[in-house]
Amino acid sequence: MSLCLDQGRPRIGLAAAVAATALTAMFTSAAASAGTNGPVSAARRMLPCDILAATHTPCVAAYSTVRALSVSYGGPLYQVQRASDHAVRNIGPLRPGGVADAGAQKAFCARTSCTITMIYDQSGHQNDLTIEDHDRAALATALPVTIGGHTVYGVYIRPGMGYRHPAPSGGVAVGDEPEGMYMVTSGRHVNRGCCFDFGNVEAKIHDDGAGHMDAVNFSTKCYFGQCAGNGPWVQADLENGLFQSDKGTDKLNTGNASTFVTALLKNNGRTVFTLKGGNARAGSLTTWYSGPLPKRYSPMRKEGSIVLGTGGDGTNRSRGYFFEGVMTAGYPSNAADNAVQANIVTSGYRD
Repeated sequence: MSLCLDQGRPRIGLAAAVAATALTAMFTSAAASAGTNGPVSAARRMLPCDILAATHTPCVAAYSTVRALSVSYGGPLYQVQRASDHAVRNIGPLRPGGVADAGAQKAFCARTSCTITMIYDQSGHQNDLTIEDHDRAALATALPVTIGGHTVYGVYIRPGMGYRHPAPSGGVAVGDEPEGMYMVTSGRHVNRGCCFDFGNVEAKIHDDGAGHMDAVNFSTKCYFGQCAGNGPWVQADLENGLFQSDKGTDKLNTGNASTFVTALLKNNGRTVFTLKGGNARAGSLTTWYSGPLPKRYSPMRKEGSIVLGTGGDGTNRSRGYFFEGVMTAGYPSNAADNAVQANIVTSGYRD
């Protein structure tokens, strides 16, 4: 693992540090008891956006078709459209802070097929994802999984599919502002096609050059060559490069092939970026890289659109699964990363 220098490491205030320490202790304990205490575990008392808000790096974009990402959220998670009559319906959680009401989708889509036409932003910033220009929508029933014992549906991305929210996006980092992001994806459905990304991209569908993207990528595409293992790898798509480190490839990044994967990227916009990954069903995150930004990428030049499943220039040859993901204002602490991972583990993803 590469370590960043002290002068480049983003810092949080004393109050946030105390809160983060408390969260780490609570969620470490909860993760250790996952699978035995079930819904009474401490990790179910706060969801990812609650954790990030408590450590002063709030969610500014939050998406999931399988569950709410804050305990108070009871609005729509996603929208489906029927093939038979083109009618649409919003699918929300069973209760605020709960899992998706897949039964409502099943009833609405009975005797026909449905696609996912919108994925709603749960952060309150209205950065909803719609079908990207020239792309197709994902089938609503293509990816059944269980979470917390309930059947739900993820987003099954095939080549030619993608979602986008154009700039300006409320609260999302622009220029050299710091941000973080994670997604829960899978090592089962990946390829080398460009680009299975989630994160910050160009205002228009165009390659605007180095530093105009800041998105977490999960794929088997080894952009700079000589990658370790066969992947898939958690990487940073910073435009014109999938970076595992400031040099491109990182021999310590051996990939994440778990059925469910947490893929995390954070970037302070001027000096440092960090990549982490882990099994979304068990254990903690591995820090694959934390160190300087590549040359020509400091400072960043982010434009504030949000993408899921394609590159910033609209390239749509990728495959991937998406279950949940958020973007933050500010550079999250390691304690917040650990607490979010612990909550993901205790949420109970199963295939």
